[in-house]
Amino acid sequence: MPDHVRTADGRRLRIEISGDPRGRPVFLLHGMPGSRVGPRPRSLFLYQRGARLISYDRPGYGGSDRRPGRQVADVAEDVAHVADSLGLDRFAVVGRSGGAPHALACAALLSDRVTRAAAMVGLAPRDARGLNWFAGMAPSNVSEFRTAVCDPERFAAHIIPRSARIRDDPARLLEELRADLTADDRLIVSDTTVRSMLLRNYREALGTSPYGWIDDALALTGSWGFDPASITVPVLLWHGQMDVFSPASHSAWLAERIPRATAVLEPSAAHFASLRALPQVLDWLLSG
Repeated sequence: MPDHVRTADGRRLRIEISGDPRGRPVFLLHGMPGSRVGPRPRSLFLYQRGARLISYDRPGYGGSDRRPGRQVADVAEDVAHVADSLGLDRFAVVGRSGGAPHALACAALLSDRVTRAAAMVGLAPRDARGLNWFAGMAPSNVSEFRTAVCDPERFAAHIIPRSARIRDDPARLLEELRADLTADDRLIVSDTTVRSMLLRNYREALGTSPYGWIDDALALTGSWGFDPASITVPVLLWHGQMDVFSPASHSAWLAERIPRATAVLEPSAAHFASLRALPQVLDWLLSG
């Protein structure tokens, strides 16, 4: 199987495929910062479910070329190109954290190809009417997102050296987040297998540049380029009530506006519990 594809404008997109090579295709869109090698169910699970999991580095991350000024909506073009390169007509899509809005973009803009979509612990648009966007969010995230909105150059100047430090020692990112993790999330990220996947994920994400992270934050806090209310395919919105990185109110706002949305709220779960829930979400995606 290929490890990359080239877009119509010549950009390289690095891809990763796991599970049953003849299984039903599901795109897994990674978080922020993240990469194609981010946490996923074991291959045995994917084979048992008949799932073919496809992931790729969003532009600027890992082995994918940067796409300056990209919007969340631009993911649909890249996903469609990867699907075309693999000969896929129809597929499901799931995004976690920073990947969740990108999964919704695919559902909105590729409705003739996306069978079902899932958005896990995601954000609502920055201009979401009636939503206090920062309410319930950890102060560190509030500060970073506010800076991305108000002073993008200052935000980039902050992320560039931070990215270099995390690339050299990926465990730094988990340590930075630790104070805001619930006891349950700390337990999840301390699991040897999960921790190994996360550290590999962060190292790969930031291995070539910090701009995937920078462009992701600017895209998530800028105009998304599509209206979630226009989504017509079935959507599952999964969130942990205790999440302080992307508060559950964001999924609640989306659930009120996406016509065919099913909202799942886990009362005692937080952000990283989405890794534990992913197998069940994949079952839902494959049942459609």
